[in-house]
Amino acid sequence: MEFTDYDTRVAAYAVVVDGEPGAERVLLALWNEAEEPRWTLPGGGVELRETVEDGAVREVREESGYDVELTGLLGVHSYVIPPSRRFVRTRRPMKALRVVFGARVVGGSLTREIGGTTDEARWFDLAEVSALPQVGLVEIGLEMWQRAQQARR
Repeated sequence: MEFTDYDTRVAAYAVVVDGEPGAERVLLALWNEAEEPRWTLPGGGVELRETVEDGAVREVREESGYDVELTGLLGVHSYVIPPSRRFVRTRRPMKALRVVFGARVVGGSLTREIGGTTDEARWFDLAEVSALPQVGLVEIGLEMWQRAQQARR
């Protein structure tokens, strides 16, 4: 299949972790577009004339109220969504390209997004994340973050 035969969505996300080693917590946002709300990394679609970096910072601010500084690229993940699973009626599959950054809070305060795709943002201890209803991106992003932490040691 040629690239002109499918749609592409570029999105940027942030893994925002704070706390001391062994007592870290991560910022997640409750995504409300699924049948059952699920926790996800703060982030989302990058606008046409926006860099992925600016998109990640903007999305974290919109979904959580926090201003963040990106600490580095953690990785890129892609997958294909068949037409039957898309939110928009279409016969075209979509390739979702997700750019994941590490980030740290530099300002703002925790708030809820109004009128967006998330209902709230909340800090969770890393140890409790696996028990949450979540999208697959949470595990993917945390694995990327853990690899980056190990590389720094």
